[in-house]
Amino acid sequence: MWRSTLTALALWALAAASHALSPYVYGDRVDGADLSAQLAQVERKLKAQGFAVLGTHRPRGLPQHASVVVADPELLQAVARAGGPAVLGAALRVGVKSDGTVSYVNPGYWARAYLRDGYAAAEPAVRAAQARLERALGTGAGFGGDVPEGDLANYRYMFGMERLDSANSELNAFATFDEALRTVQANLARGVGATAKVYEVVLPQQQLAVFGVALNDADTGEGWWAGKIGADHVAALPYEIYVVGGKVYSPYARYRIALAWPALGMGQFMGIVRAPDAIRDTMLRVAGGSGH
Repeated sequence: MWRSTLTALALWALAAASHALSPYVYGDRVDGADLSAQLAQVERKLKAQGFAVLGTHRPRGLPQHASVVVADPELLQAVARAGGPAVLGAALRVGVKSDGTVSYVNPGYWARAYLRDGYAAAEPAVRAAQARLERALGTGAGFGGDVPEGDLANYRYMFGMERLDSANSELNAFATFDEALRTVQANLARGVGATAKVYEVVLPQQQLAVFGVALNDADTGEGWWAGKIGADHVAALPYEIYVVGGKVYSPYARYRIALAWPALGMGQFMGIVRAPDAIRDTMLRVAGGSGH
């Protein structure tokens, strides 16, 4: 009996450890004369469930795709408590296509990746945010790939590639948080590197900030690389730059793009092989460094 019980427990533990999550969930389709009307409808649904709309994003070069970025008050508090790169989890993204297709990020997937050791404490807020997204937008199938939930805290696409905390995510360092924050704000306002601000979340007490950045360069921006590997993942956008204390970071693209498109094959990633360094170069300029 003990042997069968231990075997059952071992199998249960193995199943739990291997439970996989997808990065996105399909919502209910929306009607509307055009993409602007569809975005407005999605925004109304989100606001009705208590989400604060931070911004909308229409990626240059992807005219049939857009995203709405929102914040959830409880999740924002959990992010503040977790600190560090967890600030990347402050925003939730909803994708909208001109054919009425709606998708949204799976909060459990992204929170595990960004909050890491802080996820357990944040889980009630994550689940509550997920429930509100489902009430606002409906619940369809998950899509985009499957990653074992236990792998997300230290996710990397394959051996030797970057994780969230890899050294090449750091872009610049300043004497103070305020100086770092002002630098990023000013450079986004100027459109440095063909960029534009989509949203910002600033948590001054925790010295944390995150910005959604439109990457508008026709040759190296998101219209090129996201369009090449699959614009149906528009809820992956916009890309982020973030501030922790006096340091400015942006998740390196061999991590960030792989996290958002985990089902892609290596051949597909090779088709955008120059994207990671191009994105880093752009974000380096936004952070006040000297890009090419």
